[in-house]
Amino acid sequence: MRKLQKTLLPLLLAVLLCFTGCSGTTADADNTPSTPSQTTTTSTEEPTPQEDTQPAPETTTAIDLGSIPAFSGEPYVAINNNVPDFTDADLTTSSFEEYSSLDSLGRCGVAYACIGTDLMPTEDRGSIGQVKPSGWHTVKYDCVDGKYLYNRCHLIGYQLTAENANENNLITGTRYLNVEGMLPFENMIADYIKETGNHVLYRVTPIFEGNNLVASGVHMEAKSVEDNGEGILFNVYCYNAQPGVGIDYATGESWLDTGSGTETPSSSPSSSVESGEVTYILNTNSHKFHDPSCSSVDQMSDSNKEEFTGTRDEVIAMGYEPCGRCNP
Repeated sequence: MRKLQKTLLPLLLAVLLCFTGCSGTTADADNTPSTPSQTTTTSTEEPTPQEDTQPAPETTTAIDLGSIPAFSGEPYVAINNNVPDFTDADLTTSSFEEYSSLDSLGRCGVAYACIGTDLMPTEDRGSIGQVKPSGWHTVKYDCVDGKYLYNRCHLIGYQLTAENANENNLITGTRYLNVEGMLPFENMIADYIKETGNHVLYRVTPIFEGNNLVASGVHMEAKSVEDNGEGILFNVYCYNAQPGVGIDYATGESWLDTGSGTETPSSSPSSSVESGEVTYILNTNSHKFHDPSCSSVDQMSDSNKEEFTGTRDEVIAMGYEPCGRCNP
């Protein structure tokens, strides 16, 4: 019996050890998959909130109008020693253009571009008379070059990005702002790009005070990319003003200003305000304009037909002649 016990005892111990070892192995195997599973879940879910919360690239800049000297007859003033507020990360040799959507008052926002030869126009500019920017008025003064106080001013000039009748790129600007303020800088950029083939980072921000419909001025910044600003570098504020004319920037109303700044429109008989606007039909092929009821309109090809609402003087200034049949 003792001999049998000596024989069976080792066998029982061996069997017990075997079951204990299998149980430990099974527990480890159940825990192993749980770790990779958690890792996989984390790696697939984390990018989503990062992408959702990542801020959009900064393309706006703000200036304090209180820091800008009052208009004294000069078309612009330099800001920050004429150095634009671009970072090295902003510089790129890939052309692009971005225009802000109109705000709730119909006002333009920042226009931002990296301008290269590939964005520049390859055809003549078309009509923009159909666009009525915020605060627009058709008004003439004898003291203004070309008579008309206001132009439809491109934030980024047509010669740079070929954007024409884009309402997100057109503001109500004085003739003085357009020709004396902005145009010289636009010409400088265009000439540089054509001569070098390089790119220019360019940002134009219309500055509206409060809920004014007419911008007080525009903030213009530019830097040539490939030569790190050696060719083009400026940071200026251009005044949306007109010597000899007072402007209500809240509404766009204006008056002849003899220097005191207190005159009102009713006391300026030498100014001519065109209040009546008319709808005309333009023939973009013959460059004639017609009354909508003119029989020539029915004979006009749809591809050449364009509707325009404005004054007779405006449509003539756009290069159109009155139809000899309806004599609009």
